[in-house]
Amino acid sequence: MIQSRRRWAIRSVVLVVLLLVSSLIAPSVGASEDLDELEQLLAIEEEDEGTGEVGISGKPSEAEVLKRAQGIVLELSNDNAKRVVDGNEFVLVLGYAPWCPRSAELMPRFAEAATALKEMGGRLVMAKLDAERHVKAASLLGIKGFPSLLFFQNGTAQPYTGGFAGEEIVIWAQKKTGSPVIRLKSTSAAEEFLRAHQTFAIGCFENFEGPEYEEFVKAAVADNNIQFAEVNDLNVAKVLSPDIKNGKHFLGLIKSEPEVFVEFGDVFEADKILRFIEFNKFPLVTTLTELNSARVFSSPINLQVFVFAGADDFKHLLSPLQDAARKYKTKIMFVYADSAEDNLSKPFLTLFGLEADNPVVTAFDSRTGAKYLLEWDLTPKNLDEFCSGLLHGTLTPYFKSESVPQTTGIVRKIVGRTFGPVIIDSSENVFLEVYSPWCIDCEATSKQVEKLAEHFKEVGSLIFGRIDASLNEHPKLQVENFPTLLFYPSGNKSNPVTFKENKLWGVVDFINKYVASEEVKALSTDETTKDEL
Repeated sequence: MIQSRRRWAIRSVVLVVLLLVSSLIAPSVGASEDLDELEQLLAIEEEDEGTGEVGISGKPSEAEVLKRAQGIVLELSNDNAKRVVDGNEFVLVLGYAPWCPRSAELMPRFAEAATALKEMGGRLVMAKLDAERHVKAASLLGIKGFPSLLFFQNGTAQPYTGGFAGEEIVIWAQKKTGSPVIRLKSTSAAEEFLRAHQTFAIGCFENFEGPEYEEFVKAAVADNNIQFAEVNDLNVAKVLSPDIKNGKHFLGLIKSEPEVFVEFGDVFEADKILRFIEFNKFPLVTTLTELNSARVFSSPINLQVFVFAGADDFKHLLSPLQDAARKYKTKIMFVYADSAEDNLSKPFLTLFGLEADNPVVTAFDSRTGAKYLLEWDLTPKNLDEFCSGLLHGTLTPYFKSESVPQTTGIVRKIVGRTFGPVIIDSSENVFLEVYSPWCIDCEATSKQVEKLAEHFKEVGSLIFGRIDASLNEHPKLQVENFPTLLFYPSGNKSNPVTFKENKLWGVVDFINKYVASEEVKALSTDETTKDEL
């Protein structure tokens, strides 16, 4: 895990340095430059294919992608930003800060998209702005955070609503600046298209006309994340996927995974097409990244299974996970998070109070906020039972808890597992302090509660307890502020009384009046007692 973080840090530093270098050498537009000079700046620099730096996968490395984009992506400044935005029909601007790791991560994706879009032709100008250095331009363009993507049409800003991978930026930009649907007229065009796109919608229409075709185009215009393609030749379609069945017209989704083609089987209406795409566009098992996290979390599939494991363990888990995902397709979304990536996995694992020393399987229901944990061995059978229970609502929600304490003090330590037996199910009255370690006022309140417990230690029908709400949960313990002080009467545990910590001395009067027992002495809240509390 430490090595992973170091690699990530080194990678981020390298990208930030590259970003700074490219900022210094990238072209800028002076006050007297005209559109011809602008076109010259946008020209692609021819690269010697034999000298390019190549990554392990055979694709250009991030450094090479940035280098190739130096002649394509304009560097904006306080002097030229307004002129470039106002003087071009379409401009997509990346606002960044050199010190920002997220900016460094997005920069090669933006450069990759710029290179692809330039090769396709079109009127879109791709530009970047060091928003920390050029504060005036950043304010003028409306850049308020890092990184930011802003789209301008004839000088007017529009929100960028696409994804942040290179292909996703390309798709969004194409739909905004050109045709929302790409027509494939030949097998060679289909082969080239397939190399450039991992997930896309494909429609076959004999004459590219009629009500169904119009609904197809409406859906293509409305969806900004998935590329739509159209054919009228079945042979061309089968280049994209041999699983496509014979027929004069059809609609489906093609993905780069074992389940290549998913056919649309509903009425050709734009809303239904969009719903089909939303529920089917992700892989059987989606790998969570910084770039796709927003889209994963906003998925319309309310039930999500998250698997946390190291990269090596995941290789062995992928096949059974895909089998389960195939069975519960469109009903349950399956997501994998690398447990070595703390920024992705740790927030989730903290919700469960867990460490991912071994693979962990969890689930969430976004409708209710309930969370679940697979507490058995991760076998195909157990995974299927877990998913079935999640789907049919028979799983018991998971509430995190510390280990049950072996000893008790004058103020008992309550944990999630003992909250029910000690607080809810017991016959005693219970005074409970709910705290969190990061709470500034909790330490002083804890000392006061200990004085209260000492004051009433002879009362056998009264228990004083304390629970750390950051590590323990229970469905009947819902608090919003810390510290919170609750009194659970023996005869009405479902309606606890809440006290304010700044008036804790009043508890003495309350207990004297409420806990009427032979064990309770005629205690009174004289000035000495109030001063002590």
